[in-house]
Amino acid sequence: MKTLKEAKIGQTVKVVKLHGEGATKKRIMDMGITRGVEIYVRKVAPLGDPIEVTVRGYELSLRKEDATMIEIED
Repeated sequence: MKTLKEAKIGQTVKVVKLHGEGATKKRIMDMGITRGVEIYVRKVAPLGDPIEVTVRGYELSLRKEDATMIEIED
């Protein structure tokens, strides 16, 4: 299982599954991150938190903790 946290800068990945429960999972889904959507990894902060991505045409910053809940495929 590979997560969004492990994706490299400049890589486009596809969401396979969302892990987590309740409010956190709902918040991630409300941001437009759902199964099958493509995510482009734009930047990663120097200490690795947050990760800046492009989803459905808009830019989004995700905490490393949230990125580990998003399972991806290349």
